[in-house]
Amino acid sequence: MFIQLPLEYRLADAPPTHGGVVVNVSEVGLLINSIKNMPVGTRLSIAVLFPKEFELTNFQVLAEVIWKDIHLEEGWEGFRYGLNFIQISEQDHSKLRELLLNQWDRWELS
Repeated sequence: MFIQLPLEYRLADAPPTHGGVVVNVSEVGLLINSIKNMPVGTRLSIAVLFPKEFELTNFQVLAEVIWKDIHLEEGWEGFRYGLNFIQISEQDHSKLRELLLNQWDRWELS
């Protein structure tokens, strides 16, 4: 599902935290944009922020970079990464499913 959500990530539980944008989400992974250059195989601890009713919430996952590409847009240069989920708790997986369902409902209405 195409989307634009902020995310924070760390490289394998090591500070500092970096930011990026989720541009595509599924039950098994994410497509993100980031300015940080990381090799394929890098493991990331990720928190994806999204609105839930009138609050912000997040789901957290451990993911691995499975591919990368240079991504250029007007006024922005960085990288696009394909991430595969390695570990996600049942609670966070429920939040992910809820996010996907809500985004699907919004897409059908437009």
